[in-house]
Amino acid sequence: MGLEEDFEKAAKDALTLPASTSDDDKLILYGLYKQATVGKINTSRPSGMFEQKGRYKWDAWKAVEGKTKEEAMSDYITKVTQLKEA
Repeated sequence: MGLEEDFEKAAKDALTLPASTSDDDKLILYGLYKQATVGKINTSRPSGMFEQKGRYKWDAWKAVEGKTKEEAMSDYITKVTQLKEA
């Protein structure tokens, strides 16, 4: 399989991760997924006291902003594999 097929499989596998998966790990996956599928972050950081979740997600995406699509896909696949094995 190619990188994109492996990435799509990992994205499906991510939906079946245990509920005990930490929020930090979920945010890492979110950031990598967005970087791989959308690319450079294209929105402004949410503000306001009721948008804490949005800020966490934005920060996770911003943290991987320099990665190429291929790097983000590869890192995403690796992270999902690690979480499945844990």
